[in-house]
Amino acid sequence: MEKYSSADNWFDGQGLWSDVPREDWLKWGWQLRNRITSVEKLQEYIELTEDELEGCNYANNKLALSITPYFFNLMDREDPNCPVRKQIIPRAGEKSITPEEMLDPVGEDSSSPVKGIVHRYPDRVLFLVTDRCASYCRYCTRSRLVSNAQDYNFHPDFEAGLEYIERTPSIRDVLLSGGDPLLLTERKLDYLLGRLKAIPHVQFVRIGSRIPVFLPQRITPKLCDIFKKHGPIWMSIHVNHAKECTVELKEACTRLAYAGVPLGNQSVLLKDINDDVDAMKQLVHKLLMMRVRPYYLYQCDLITGSSHLRADVRKGIEIIRKLRGHTTGYGVPQFVIDAPGGGGKIPVNPEYVKEITDSEIILNNFQGKEYRYPLVAGKPINNQDWNQFSPDEVLV
Repeated sequence: MEKYSSADNWFDGQGLWSDVPREDWLKWGWQLRNRITSVEKLQEYIELTEDELEGCNYANNKLALSITPYFFNLMDREDPNCPVRKQIIPRAGEKSITPEEMLDPVGEDSSSPVKGIVHRYPDRVLFLVTDRCASYCRYCTRSRLVSNAQDYNFHPDFEAGLEYIERTPSIRDVLLSGGDPLLLTERKLDYLLGRLKAIPHVQFVRIGSRIPVFLPQRITPKLCDIFKKHGPIWMSIHVNHAKECTVELKEACTRLAYAGVPLGNQSVLLKDINDDVDAMKQLVHKLLMMRVRPYYLYQCDLITGSSHLRADVRKGIEIIRKLRGHTTGYGVPQFVIDAPGGGGKIPVNPEYVKEITDSEIILNNFQGKEYRYPLVAGKPINNQDWNQFSPDEVLV
């Protein structure tokens, strides 16, 4: 059964797979087994442009092609400019490498004390637990690693990573990523989360995953029970456009929220996909309706073959400027650049501070109006002194 509401723009349906029994469609194993992983299979479902065909034929040299049937249904097969289609179908631009681009744009390899661990910040580590994803984003920061199309041959060593975390008491926060950690079996996730929870100095675990977006069927009651058992677990999902916000994703997020998993979203600013305020406002409103807090908006990393997808940084700043004060504060993500070479995430904000003097800070609000806030306490005013002021007298 297919449902589509133009009022809410929530979509729930099987599309080209409408003949598949519903009970199969809802199994994440079926979705994985029936992924589109070759240009020949892709052409059975969609007429590719020359640009896309060239990109698909090159994909196995850079980052494998993989699309779940569920996510494929969200793209417009008649429109090459569809914001979902542009994220997931390779383009010829992936073959072009510009001088500023790097295989490891945020310097993870240089901050790796043991295989699979990235320790850049003093109190937290990134723990890479797999090189596989359900589908592959064409702008992936770790395209050197995921899918192994570039013969990186990453094989995570769970025990070495866990031992490093155990012997490093400064680590209070562990972020599981990859690849996508939710592709691990329940048994392996249960073991991994159990080991981390048993480490006294680890206060909580975060999971970075696009599985709820590519494969919401994976968010099963059994998986949610594991999260309940080993909490606090926090999760960052990855939605870039409102077209990705479906009934099935909404239901997956509800299951996670009811399991006690706080949800945030990390978007990547992408050229002609979400680099305008209307697209971003629609997205953040949908996220809030799904119990997901917009967390980061990333400037696209300088990964090789990504220039055709990278938006102008100034577009990101303008989006934040036009969101602030014009929508719910919870809906305004932090725009960041993950500094090339390993400098970490650096916030990039519109200028709201006009001047700081010895006595005050001068601010511009979201409307551009000027306001002043004193930096030092003034002389107290007694009641007699106060009476000398007119009731409508203000500082500005």
